[in-house]
Amino acid sequence: MQKVLVTGGCGYIGSHTIVDLINNGFDVVSVDSNIRSTPQLLDGVEKITGKKVRNYKVDLCNLEDTNAVFHENRDIVGVIHFAALKSVGESVNDPLFYFQNNLTSLVNVLKCIKEYKIPNFVFSSSCSVYGNTTALPVVEETPLGEAQSPYARTKQMGEQMIEDFSRVNDTQNILLRYFNPVGAHASALIGELPLGKPDNLVPVITQTAIGKLPKVTVFGTQYPTRDGSCIRDYVHVSDIANAHTKALQYLIDKRNSEKCEVFNLGTGDGVTVLEAIKAFEKISGVKLNYELGAERPGDVIAIYANNTKAKEKLGWAPQFGIDDMMRTAWQWEIALRDRVLNN
Repeated sequence: MQKVLVTGGCGYIGSHTIVDLINNGFDVVSVDSNIRSTPQLLDGVEKITGKKVRNYKVDLCNLEDTNAVFHENRDIVGVIHFAALKSVGESVNDPLFYFQNNLTSLVNVLKCIKEYKIPNFVFSSSCSVYGNTTALPVVEETPLGEAQSPYARTKQMGEQMIEDFSRVNDTQNILLRYFNPVGAHASALIGELPLGKPDNLVPVITQTAIGKLPKVTVFGTQYPTRDGSCIRDYVHVSDIANAHTKALQYLIDKRNSEKCEVFNLGTGDGVTVLEAIKAFEKISGVKLNYELGAERPGDVIAIYANNTKAKEKLGWAPQFGIDDMMRTAWQWEIALRDRVLNN
């Protein structure tokens, strides 16, 4: 079995990707400091796959500790790098914290990849690198706009760092720009688990519906969109996870034509915030308490993907629609409540 190192493996997308990697025959080790995640999701991974995944509780901003993980796992065929802070609002309020964490950790991981000659690297990027683009749907060649938040800027800078790194090292690299991951594993054993108040729309919706939060605020209703709210390309987290496995296999099979390639991961369909709320109400039967609010700093107006390149080169295609996304997110929220009630 080929071994893969997943950074941020206790997080939302990281844990789902570990499940997909194991289901496709890979051996996985995780690195996660747990400052914004919990090892609880790895318990869910074990229940789904029957495999216990080791997590190194290491802060990747510490080079010595990061190096120790690589030294102990010299046989890895690749690294999938998720570990990063990701709250747009928090990054606006504390940009230095985001630059320090997201960029230092990436530099340290790349230093270790170079030292231990790791052949393959997959980077968790974001559609936020495109900024407030008017060229929709965005293709990989769409020029990157002005970053709308320090979080987005760390993703732009991270991509540039990897591109520069690729020019002088043998490692093969893929940058996956994903749009808005939502939903949960079909088993309801893992899902999005925000620590504290969530920033992302879908957990805000489900937590409001179940009574953890009083209401959903729709940030901005005067945008030039069909109903005035922001447009996003929501994509199921299990589809995102599968794309990472396919990207890694693509590199292992040496099918890449360049040392650093970029892929959009989205459904290609733009959904407004108000449409997402309606979709949730339809599948759950719950009338959601929501209010219309002011625009939020850092938000782009509209963005959705052209995913042709990922389909053609990686053989990837989304399997889940917006109703599936909302259904699995709601099942996960209910499972979390039931777990508390049964303990």
